[in-house]
Amino acid sequence: MTSQSQGIQQLLQAEKRAKDKLEEAKKRKGKRLKQAKEEAIAEIDHYRLQREKNFRQKQTNIMGSQGNLSTKIDEETATKIQDLTSNYRKNMESMIRHLLDKVYDIDPGLHPNYAYTI
Repeated sequence: MTSQSQGIQQLLQAEKRAKDKLEEAKKRKGKRLKQAKEEAIAEIDHYRLQREKNFRQKQTNIMGSQGNLSTKIDEETATKIQDLTSNYRKNMESMIRHLLDKVYDIDPGLHPNYAYTI
């Protein structure tokens, strides 16, 4: 009987060791999964930052920087305003003279559509 109880004790101890090893393996697996997840997140963040950097670089190469674009638009606007102002000053006197000539040139005749009735 003692050999049977001794065998049962050995089986129980073996079962307990197996259970402990199984729990330890589960813990190691959980740690590995957590570590792999953290590494994947770090790798994804690194990749995302790299892609964003490449995108910004291509965007500035193609479109130019916003500061350069706005200064270029301001310069073009100032140039157009200056051209319009110079054209106004150059043509102002001749246009006023032309308008006054049309106003002062009065033809005191009857309009062709006027029907003369007696």
